[in-house]
Amino acid sequence: MYMNVFRSRKRADMDAAAYLADAARMAELARAQPGFVSYKSFTAEDGETVTISEWASEADARAWAGHFEHRAVQNRGRSEYYDCYTVYSCDQPDVRRYTRGSASGGLA
Repeated sequence: MYMNVFRSRKRADMDAAAYLADAARMAELARAQPGFVSYKSFTAEDGETVTISEWASEADARAWAGHFEHRAVQNRGRSEYYDCYTVYSCDQPDVRRYTRGSASGGLA
């Protein structure tokens, strides 16, 4: 598994409708990419957003990062949408799971 965590703050003067349209298209397109596992996005009370995407491999994640349509939206993000962002990437993250009521006491 390969994971990307994208933390960002949007510009106050950005075109929110254009951003939402681009974000919806990127979510749709990412889900169709080879190796896509999952995608979730969260917004904190202070306006920061965190998006987590999981991929089957680093190669799959890098292919998505280089997808021509995604690259165009990345460029638009830097010029029009984001005040700042940070990307964290991890190959083979240390994963711990808990499930209430499982036979092993919940830890996996």
